[in-house]
Amino acid sequence: MAFVRVCSEKDVPPGEAFLAESDMGPVALFNVDGEFFAIEDTCSHGQWSLADGYLTGDQIECTLHMAKFCVRTGKACSLPATKPVKVFPVERQGEDVLIDFDGGHFAA
Repeated sequence: MAFVRVCSEKDVPPGEAFLAESDMGPVALFNVDGEFFAIEDTCSHGQWSLADGYLTGDQIECTLHMAKFCVRTGKACSLPATKPVKVFPVERQGEDVLIDFDGGHFAA
């Protein structure tokens, strides 16, 4: 695993998102009550940024067609989305938030 620093935890207040660019494409980082989760940024239904969506609890709602995804698992939680998005391992080192962009996978 190759974790890369993407931001400080102060850059992503609780309930907010941060867009991280990688060679694999954009990844959305979310702060859910002090826990950080990273998912593929592009909605699996409408090719739209999930970082621009509405975070409620651990679900992000895409602003294009209102599909919802769990930021913990990447699972599609509502129509019109039926396919999940990848999740990425996240770790914290001090105040830094790191993502393993090579570790992206679909949750079981």
